[in-house]
Amino acid sequence: LCCRFYRVTLHHGVVIPQTSMNITVKSLRSLRCLSSRQGGAMNVFDRSMKRKQKQWASSLLDSDKYDYLRDEAGSRVADRVYDVSRTFPLALDVGCGKSHIAEHLSKDIVERLLLTDISDSSLRNRRKCEIPSHCVLADEEFLPFKENTFDLVLSSMSLHWINDLPGALRQIYQVLKPDGVFIGAMVGGETLYELRCSLQLAELEREGGFAPHISPYTAVTDLGNLLGQAGFNMLTVDIDEVQVNYPGMLEVMSDLQGMGESNCAWNRKSLLHRDTILAAAAIYKEMYGNEDSSVPATFQILYMIGWKPHESQAKPAKRGSANVSFADLSKISLTF
Repeated sequence: LCCRFYRVTLHHGVVIPQTSMNITVKSLRSLRCLSSRQGGAMNVFDRSMKRKQKQWASSLLDSDKYDYLRDEAGSRVADRVYDVSRTFPLALDVGCGKSHIAEHLSKDIVERLLLTDISDSSLRNRRKCEIPSHCVLADEEFLPFKENTFDLVLSSMSLHWINDLPGALRQIYQVLKPDGVFIGAMVGGETLYELRCSLQLAELEREGGFAPHISPYTAVTDLGNLLGQAGFNMLTVDIDEVQVNYPGMLEVMSDLQGMGESNCAWNRKSLLHRDTILAAAAIYKEMYGNEDSSVPATFQILYMIGWKPHESQAKPAKRGSANVSFADLSKISLTF
């Protein structure tokens, strides 16, 4: 398992020109409770609510101005595709949104592309790309594809809203051909810890207790294990910490809503009192504010790469086949 860590800073207010294309809906998977479909699997998120949030966000007239984080993550997923020196005849983008990955890819790398999302509005407003593509309205938790279909599976900023993440990774593994690769990105770790702490402190002060307002995220230490349990090998996990500066806490919350990233956990609190919000905004600025009066919001984005096993792939040497001991490394003389 290879891990790397990066830190970058973005600034609020990046606007991308709006583009749209007509789509053909091939399949619609009904959203159902996971506890009934998967025999008691975890049911943390209200997937129906998440679909409504994404529908609302993508239907905004100025929705493109909230896409800066998805565009950044999508471009970095595309960079990892270019690092693989091969051409992929058929690829799948799971939870594509407005196809934030595809716009950064060329048809020399991906010859054909299928785009899936739970929001038909996102698919209708997807970005133009040179790759021949087809849209499929489908839930990321229930992929309607046969096994051994795709040479490449992509996903960006979608899997952190999955109830059964191990099951979703297994489905991705199944639809990949042998020697196929999965390259994805999801929000995780300590994302939005500034907002989480500020809201908790304000609620404790004003209401005598606090409720969860930020959804739970997957830890990077768990992601490699989940990929391995799904069957992937030759794993790589990267962490990017993206810090976006906003005028204040209210702008942070407004942009999260515009991104379709509002909390949809079943145990979320539906109402925040006005005095609690004002107290949280003051705490946010006091604890985390910058010298220019702006406030940061931190997003930890986990990037993952996993390959479906194939006999042509490089394999580790058999245990006990080494002819040099680590204890003798200091005795080896190197000549340049």
